[in-house]
Amino acid sequence: MKIEDMTERMKDFFGSPGTWTGFALRSAQCGFAAASVGVMASANSFSNYTAFCYLIASMGLQLLWSLGLACLDIYALKTKRDLRNPVLVSLFVVGDWVTAILSFAAACSSAGVVLLFEKDVHFCKMFPQLACGRLHDVFIELIWLLS
Repeated sequence: MKIEDMTERMKDFFGSPGTWTGFALRSAQCGFAAASVGVMASANSFSNYTAFCYLIASMGLQLLWSLGLACLDIYALKTKRDLRNPVLVSLFVVGDWVTAILSFAAACSSAGVVLLFEKDVHFCKMFPQLACGRLHDVFIELIWLLS
């Protein structure tokens, strides 16, 4: 298969680099990563638990990666450059794969700590002002789906 044929097929793909849909997806990733960092950083004594620190580090990396690619999408849209060559798309795929795995691992480890507190240690019963509940499951799925 020729490179020209591969490039032509990539132009029709939803969320391709250098398109408005790609920019929208990167912006959504950036927003959710920023929200995740903000929620975790605003929690009381989050830094006492390694899993929560790992989540902030992972979401910080996701935030920087998505912000960088969103800026690249804006640049490509303004200058009408084509970012859909196979080498560049391969770089995006590997970067997205790495950040997705890190985000999912961080979300799972954070959910594990929350489940430990909620079910085994009864931490949520001792401190009723904490927002414990099934929200952590939704949070994990949102992080993973949007990364």
